[in-house]
Amino acid sequence: MLRLFAILFGIAFIFAGVAGFLPAFTIHGYLFDFFEVDTMHNIVHIVSGVLAIMASTSFKYTKLYFLIFGIIYLLVAIAGFWRHGDLFVMHVNMADNILHMSIGVVASYLGLTAIRRT
Repeated sequence: MLRLFAILFGIAFIFAGVAGFLPAFTIHGYLFDFFEVDTMHNIVHIVSGVLAIMASTSFKYTKLYFLIFGIIYLLVAIAGFWRHGDLFVMHVNMADNILHMSIGVVASYLGLTAIRRT
């Protein structure tokens, strides 16, 4: 089940990253007119998605991915709140911060509570 979540995370992140480059989904630099995106932000999403799908090849890597990924996204959210959206290489807004915090909590939970079922 955990590996399925990694694949779903991967698909969602790759979609968000690619959609951020497409004018049909991006209005004035906002994905779905809500989330602030730029080239670096889109690349980070695509890389996160590819890593999630790669990690889904084994339970051990999937669990490790969710642990590391969750911590990184929590740190990004905290930095976004603390620095008022200025993350040096990219800029985020409040919607991004809340989404990053939510993703970080869910990913950390999945990584910490995952139990291999045979």
